[in-house]
Amino acid sequence: MNPAKVLKNGILDDNPTFVQVIGMCPTLAVTTSAINGIGMGLSTTAVLICSNFVISLIRKFVPDQIRIPAFIVVIASFVTIVQMILKAFVPSLDKSLGLFIPLIVVNCIILARAEAFASKNNPLLSIFDGIGMGLGFTVALTAIGIVREFLGNGTVFGFGADLFEFLPKTLIMILAPGAFFTLAFLMIIINIIRKPKSK
Repeated sequence: MNPAKVLKNGILDDNPTFVQVIGMCPTLAVTTSAINGIGMGLSTTAVLICSNFVISLIRKFVPDQIRIPAFIVVIASFVTIVQMILKAFVPSLDKSLGLFIPLIVVNCIILARAEAFASKNNPLLSIFDGIGMGLGFTVALTAIGIVREFLGNGTVFGFGADLFEFLPKTLIMILAPGAFFTLAFLMIIINIIRKPKSK
């Protein structure tokens, strides 16, 4: 298998948010702003890359009966490291993402890639799979965050309040229903773009 193809697969062809529709809890909950989306996406990407690599290294030594608990221990270790880094260097983002950083441990994207890919492939391919899936997740969360922040607050990445002050603010976009609306419309657009390929 080609590393470039594995990378492309995670970002475009098999995007965890828009194609597989997994990891919906953080997708819908933290994307009230573009900064939150990119922060959550990059945190998940870091955990994906590191856990995929380690799980690929230990896959032949872990008995089948305990592989899921073993994978969770590996994932939890990297989530703890990522959370400590966020607390130390970006405390405002850590506070904004709150409980959703520790919940990366049970994010179905991480567990799915550990079980479906890293446990069956070599470390190099597993790293590329982690990068691809992580970047695909990051792009999706950031796109949703940009739309919700722009329509709800009139800003993008916290900037442009003066530039877009003439636009009406739609409060519902930064509330829970706005997450569902934004995800649905972006998925419609992506499916329209992908439809000719599927034919």
